[in-house]
Amino acid sequence: MPLNTCHPNAPHKKLKVPDWYVSALMLDRALDAILRRVKNFDRDHDIPYLAGYSKDGKTIYIDRHLPKSFTFRGRTVEVDRFLILHEEVEKTLIDQLGLHYLHAHQIATRAEEAAVNAERVTWAAYDRFMQKYVKSIGDERLSKVPADLDLKPYRDYHDYELMQRMIESIDKDVTRGPGGASKLKAELKEYADAFREEHRLDRRRLVGKGAKPAAKKTAKKAAPTKRAAI
Repeated sequence: MPLNTCHPNAPHKKLKVPDWYVSALMLDRALDAILRRVKNFDRDHDIPYLAGYSKDGKTIYIDRHLPKSFTFRGRTVEVDRFLILHEEVEKTLIDQLGLHYLHAHQIATRAEEAAVNAERVTWAAYDRFMQKYVKSIGDERLSKVPADLDLKPYRDYHDYELMQRMIESIDKDVTRGPGGASKLKAELKEYADAFREEHRLDRRRLVGKGAKPAAKKTAKKAAPTKRAAI
């Protein structure tokens, strides 16, 4: 858990502004309230989009290779609290409101951006730092994926190649619950098979309409970016 979870910028006293007043101070307290509700925090695994959550929402994952802070205009800025905010908001919107991942991700990104700006850090500098650590499909650092990682972001983004790589990288030493790794592998394979079938049907429809199917790309696919607005 990040050390600065007790609203480091806000004093422990009653504010002389209405609770609904939108300010960096109130956002700092709101962020602290969310951080205090995180049950488990894990920085020991490889997470393709830098951060994620378990299926039950009880664990927030941040990629083990992502530095905990970066320097902005002479200040050290800790980043875990912003990523946790993003994942908690996103997971809640998906589970409680039934939002599609891409819609929930947009809202979570806006919340993350507001928190970053409230810290007097530009979003451009923050996002530039994050992009350096996003792991691509062929990244050798992607070797230890948690067995209970929620796959909805990868499924909804139709990232077939990345999910194939994740099958090979499941952490067998940390299986939360009986058969955790095997269950995740089976789920990944099911999604992969569905993607292949969908692509096959798409090609058949194109041929049926007289259109020439697109040539298979041989170039390396760019890694999807979770921190940017997808």
